[in-house]
Amino acid sequence: MTRNVILQAMQERRSCRNFKPDAVPKELLDQILEAGLYAASGRGKQATVLIAITEKALRDRIAEANRKIGGWAEGFDPFYGAPAMILVLADKSRPTFLYDGSLVMGNLMLAAHTLGLGSCWIHRAKEELESGDFDDLLRSLGLGEGYEGIGHCALGYAADPLPPPPPRNPGRVFYKF
Repeated sequence: MTRNVILQAMQERRSCRNFKPDAVPKELLDQILEAGLYAASGRGKQATVLIAITEKALRDRIAEANRKIGGWAEGFDPFYGAPAMILVLADKSRPTFLYDGSLVMGNLMLAAHTLGLGSCWIHRAKEELESGDFDDLLRSLGLGEGYEGIGHCALGYAADPLPPPPPRNPGRVFYKF
C-alpha cells in the first residue's frame, strides 16, 4: 500500500527550535500563506487574518515583546532565530475564532514542512495584541479592533536535523461500534 503524503507529513513534522538565518523565499512564503487560507473555518466564514513578517526590525520588536511577556532573560529569542513569522489573528466576534485560528496554524506548519522549512508555533500573540504595543501595525494594515492573536508560526530553514517522532502515548483512541 502506498503511503499517503499528507499522513506522512503529519507524522514527520516537528517543531523547530533552532533556525538558520537564511531568508525564506517569497515563493515559499506565499505557498505557506495559501495553505493557511485554505484551513477549515466555522460555517466557512474565513474570519482569520495572516500577517507575514520578514522585516527584521518588526520581527525583532515582536520577539522582544514576546520575550518580556514570557519572562525570559534579556537576549533570549523566543522565536529561536527564525527569520520569518506568520502572525495569525482571528475575529473575536466569531464563536469559533480560536478553533479557526488553530486550524490555520496547523496548515501553516504542515505546509512549511512539506516545502523543506522548519516551523514552530509560538504563543503569546494574544498578550502582545492586548498590550496595545502593536496597534500601529494593525492600523497600518487597515485592521481595527476585534482581533485576537492566536499564535505566531516561526519559519525558516532548520539548523539541526529533525528528531524522529516519539512513540505515541497509548490509550488515546477508542472505538464504539
